[in-house]
Amino acid sequence: MTPDERYITLRELQSRIREVLEGQFALPLWVSAEISEIKVNRSGHCYLELVEKGGDNGVPTAQARAVIWKSHYPRIAGYFEAETGQRLAEGIRILAKVLVSYHEIYGFSLQITDIDPSYTLGDMERQRQQTITQLQQEGVWEMNHEVPMPAVVQRVAIVSSAGAAGYQDFLKELERSPYRFELTLFEAYMQGAAAEESIVEALCTIAADPERFDAVVMIRGGGSRSDLNCFNAYRLCSHIAQFPLPVVTGIGHDKDTSVADMVAHTALKTPTAVAGWLVERMGTVEGWLDAAALQLHDGVLRLARAQQLRLEEFAGSVRHLAQALLRQRGVELAARDEAFRNTAAIFLRQQRQRIESLGEVVASRSPKEILRMGFAVVRTEGHAVTSARGVRTGQSLTIEVADGQFTAEAK
Repeated sequence: MTPDERYITLRELQSRIREVLEGQFALPLWVSAEISEIKVNRSGHCYLELVEKGGDNGVPTAQARAVIWKSHYPRIAGYFEAETGQRLAEGIRILAKVLVSYHEIYGFSLQITDIDPSYTLGDMERQRQQTITQLQQEGVWEMNHEVPMPAVVQRVAIVSSAGAAGYQDFLKELERSPYRFELTLFEAYMQGAAAEESIVEALCTIAADPERFDAVVMIRGGGSRSDLNCFNAYRLCSHIAQFPLPVVTGIGHDKDTSVADMVAHTALKTPTAVAGWLVERMGTVEGWLDAAALQLHDGVLRLARAQQLRLEEFAGSVRHLAQALLRQRGVELAARDEAFRNTAAIFLRQQRQRIESLGEVVASRSPKEILRMGFAVVRTEGHAVTSARGVRTGQSLTIEVADGQFTAEAK
């Protein structure tokens, strides 16, 4: 074997590969893959990067470049958008009719000649059903439904895009209402490849301080089915289902209901409908308060009337009892007065008799009575003589007896 027979050139190798591939895959094939990159250049050609992902980590297990020539792109893209309601974009799984080609310089690539939109719709529905099944198996499907909704929903955390038309419609509807709401926006992407992660991040921020809010409102305007496909994603829906606050959705679906709507506490069609629901709920609470105030007023009047009747009955009873008591006390006083009079009369008679007896004693002991009994009163110099030692011999004495007096001389 000569040295020239021991090797082949690179170009020859590439040519052999091209011959084998183009010979093996001479006819078009239908291939399923996910679009990881897509770009339409100025010439009108559409260049794509297709991948096949494996496992839960989403790491690509196969990758290939593809192109839709400008002669096919308007027809393929237009039909796909008309059937699915979305444009060809990153993250979408497609079923593409391809021609296998190989170039000595540019390598392996696929030429897309057609795309089946029904496959993309079917894949989206498959992912949707898979999310539903997984959440139900995990037992979290009804969790947010069971979170109590406050009677007054006034402090609202909003997950939306600040520039979205749906968010502006929501604000305008609330501004027209007579009620005041405390609104806090947690801005997030509401469509596209970054939407799921962005919304989950906003929900995590709210969940870090749940005491600040009464409920969470998740809103965006209408969009195509694929634009809203992130609301069927398992991770986002799992966060909504297990969220500690009640979640109200107004995602803007015209026909289909997303899994996010299903697991949220309350699902409404549009952001405007969510605003109307909040206003209507406040109106209901206001009606309850008015009715309660009226019932309280009527209750107070009824209670006042009942108490007035009770007071009147009590006053009548008091007057009756007072009159009876006065009559009783009058009878008792009259009896006591009579007893007192009788006792006083007896006492007075007894005292009169005693006085009379004492008077007789006093009268019997009077000087005149004593003098009648033979006694005499001897005086000298005007003073009664009570002792013989006080009388001098020859002293003149005046002697008083019952019927008069006479003088004598002391011996």
